[in-house]
Amino acid sequence: MNNQRALRTVDDDIICSEKIIADRKTFFLDLKSNARGRVVRITEKVSSNRDRIMVPAEILDDFISALQDIRKANSEN
Repeated sequence: MNNQRALRTVDDDIICSEKIIADRKTFFLDLKSNARGRVVRITEKVSSNRDRIMVPAEILDDFISALQDIRKANSEN
């Protein structure tokens, strides 16, 4: 029971959330706020496995720009 309460407390700081479903994978993008500032938590869920990365909100523009460069390179090939 304590674990469930702790998990809810961690997720209570979510400001905005998006969900993307692609084949067998589900991606969750959550904008979160904590004592250190804001971060985007990206979670990849495949079956019962989850992997997460945290991207500080202050570098979000650089992160998105890098993804756009990768998308452009992919469309050129």
